[in-house]
Amino acid sequence: MPGLHQLKPSKNSKKNRKRVGRGNGSGTGTFSGRGSKGQKQRGSVPFLFEGGQLPLIKRLPHMRGFTNIFRVESTPVNLSFLEEFKSGSNVTVDKLIEAGLVRKKNARIKILGDGDLTKKLNVSAHAFSKAAKERIEAAGGTVTVVEMPKIAQAPKSGSAK
Repeated sequence: MPGLHQLKPSKNSKKNRKRVGRGNGSGTGTFSGRGSKGQKQRGSVPFLFEGGQLPLIKRLPHMRGFTNIFRVESTPVNLSFLEEFKSGSNVTVDKLIEAGLVRKKNARIKILGDGDLTKKLNVSAHAFSKAAKERIEAAGGTVTVVEMPKIAQAPKSGSAK
C-alpha cells in the first residue's frame, strides 16, 4: 500500500485550463473563442438583459411583490349565519362544520360581525372581529377563543433544549 507521500490523482482526472488569446499557434488566438465583434466579445452581459429594451420583469406588474410567509388564512363566518342555531346553544367549531358553514375540518374560523344576531349563543371559534364580539355579548351570549392545534415541527437547529 502506498504512503501518503506517494498518492497521485488518477490519470486524466486533472486537466489544465484552456489558455486563450496566446497567439494563433496555440489554436485559440485571434478571437479567443468569443466570435467576431459585438457585446458578448467585449464583456459580460447581465442575466436576462434585453439590450436596453424594457425588461420582461418590469413589463409584467403581477410578477412583482412578495408572498407573506406569516399570513394566517381564516374561514370567515358571518353572524347572520349563526341565526340558524337554537337560542342558548353552544356553537363550536365542530357544529359549524356539521351545519355546512365551514368545509375544511382543520380550518381556522373567524367570526365576523356582518348581520344581526337576536339569539343568545355561546360561540367558540379561533378568532372574532371586534364587532362580532360586541354583538354576541350584546345579545346575551358568550365568546370563547379556541387555540389552533399546534402542528408538530422539527426542532430548530442550534436550540439548546
